Amino acid sequence: MIMKRWYAVRGPEWDVIISSRVRLARNFSDIPFPSRMSREQGEQVVQRSKDAILNSNTVLSREFEYIPMSSLSVVERQAMVEQHLISPAMVQNVNSRGLLINKDQNISIMINEEDHIRLQCLFTGLQLDEAYDLANKVDNVLEERIEYAYHEQYGYLTSCPTNVGTGMRASVMVHLPAVVMLGYANNLLSAVSKMGIAVRGLYGEGTEARGNMFQISNQVTLGLSEEETIENLKGIVRQLVEQERMARKKLISENRSRLEDRFCRAYGILANARIMSSEEFMKLFSDVRLGINMGILKEELLEIINELMIITQPANIMKQFGQNLGPEERDIKRAELIREKLKTI
Repeated sequence: MIMKRWYAVRGPEWDVIISSRVRLARNFSDIPFPSRMSREQGEQVVQRSKDAILNSNTVLSREFEYIPMSSLSVVERQAMVEQHLISPAMVQNVNSRGLLINKDQNISIMINEEDHIRLQCLFTGLQLDEAYDLANKVDNVLEERIEYAYHEQYGYLTSCPTNVGTGMRASVMVHLPAVVMLGYANNLLSAVSKMGIAVRGLYGEGTEARGNMFQISNQVTLGLSEEETIENLKGIVRQLVEQERMARKKLISENRSRLEDRFCRAYGILANARIMSSEEFMKLFSDVRLGINMGILKEELLEIINELMIITQPANIMKQFGQNLGPEERDIKRAELIREKLKTI
């Protein structure tokens, strides 16, 4: 039985923080990096990675399944990107690429992306320590059967030099609508960027910050331990949380009636619209989620609105209602799905 997905459960600091993720990049010591390896070597990486998990003497062997990327349509692969299960890079080339994923879908192991192994653990809310602890345990299982490319001075060796060292990218998805509404976002996020922290959009590098959501992650992987990296990131994220909460108090103290009108209108459109684009949904999603967090809209809406953030994305709509849907057909089905979900509250 599949448990509730990470996005449908509220976690610590849920009013501002959507999710926490820890990703580890690893490579085999005896096989060239994916950009230089042969098709045969790529298949070896797939088989040995599968064996390390599926044939391990741990509970993991029963929790995971293997999915070849070549077995999925373009739409199915893109739907996984929208669910944050794989990276956008995994969609482009399916040769000798696969995914090991657990039943709860909070652990995914991408095989032959930029590195031989990209292991990620995803939790709701601010749970970086929990995500790292789980990632480390899965990494240890892999390392029982795989000898990693490792240098005594530099640490784990990776395809991209910026990942050398720990090979770890820890990230937190934050929702900062009040900071954006007050015009503080550019200065605040620029200051964060100067502290060795990357600020990206909803799906990582090269993507936009839709719905006032930003991905905050470490840039330094060399010279700091994993624990130090996570502590640094948590400190900066907590400052962002404080700034967002202060901005919310300022907004509601200045004009509560106008805020109530804005949030209730956003909910009214979501609950009644017959056509809804993905872009319009994300704007309304941000307002409704802020309205919930500020006590203006029902708190019970939170899990549903978080789930809608994922299942209303274009590829997920096509996966559910038909992979040949045109843009307007998707917009109609999206509005229909939103109405049905909101009826349950």
